[in-house]
This record gives sequence, C-alpha cells and structure tokens, in this order.
Amino acid sequence: MSSKVIQAMYNDDDVLMSAVKEVRAANHHIEEVYTPFPVHGLEKAMGLKDTRIAITAFIYGCIGFSFAVWLMNYIMIENWPQDIGGKPSFTFLQNMPAFVPVMFEMTVFFAAHLMVITFYMRSKLWPFKKAENPDPRTTDDMFVMEVAVEGNENELVSFLENTGTVEIKVTEKH
Repeated sequence: MSSKVIQAMYNDDDVLMSAVKEVRAANHHIEEVYTPFPVHGLEKAMGLKDTRIAITAFIYGCIGFSFAVWLMNYIMIENWPQDIGGKPSFTFLQNMPAFVPVMFEMTVFFAAHLMVITFYMRSKLWPFKKAENPDPRTTDDMFVMEVAVEGNENELVSFLENTGTVEIKVTEKH
C-alpha cells in the first residue's frame, strides 16, 4: 500500500459533499476530510459508522446518579442524621423528594465532565497538541479531502479534477 495521499481542495461545502459521494461511488478510500465548520451529513456521505457516545453519556449519568444516591444516603441518613425543618431522617425514601435536585445535578455533572474527558481521549486532543491541519486554509475557507493513492496516481488526479476541486496536491501521509 502506498504512503501517498491526494489532497483535493474545495471552496464550497456542497461541491465537497457531491465530490465525497462521487469518490465513494468510485470505490476510492477517503482518508480524512478537513473543513472550517461542521458539514451536515458529511459523516454519512463518507460512510462512517454511528458513534456510541450517547451510550457512554447514559452510563456516565447512571454513575453520577448512583454516586448522588450513595452520597445523600451516607451524609444525611447514616453518618450525620439531622432533623431539618421537622423532616425525620429515618430512611432515604422519606427524604428522597428533598434529594432530587442533588441527584439531578450530580447526574448532569458526571455525564458532562466524563463526556468531555472521553471526547478528548477518543479524539486524541491532548493539552498543547500541535494541530494536524494539512493546510492552514482549512480553518478559514477551504475544504480538503484526502484520498489514498492505490494504483494509478495520474488517473486518480484526473478523476478528482472532474469533481469540482480548485487545487490538488500529492503528499506523503502524515
């Protein structure tokens, strides 16, 4: 397998979307697409699988809820029971309506913070990481599609020129 990629640059997101569909229909492998803003439907056009991030959010919320239940039970019932406003602290269920805001906030807190950590770990965005943009214009107004070179490079370049690209570069994989 070659270590070269062709970087096809586009200046319109609609042209990029149709080009991605054409490239996929021709059975070429798209390594990556760099855009200055999110393009709706691009992941589906590239054939990427759905993310499981919603499942992890649910799991993290359950962990936060469980932690809140344990914390409220330990603090308010077992360790330091107090008669606050005439409410007895005999059981957790008798006091649960007063604990609902804490349980809700801990659920949201755990889900949000653990999701951010999971996102950074999954996307390998570590602090002080150098940007991996193939071209600095991808943060401004250009869209870049990297296509793996498998076979005839000249044929692939001529194919990509017909997809509406404004510039093509052949580079080594990074």
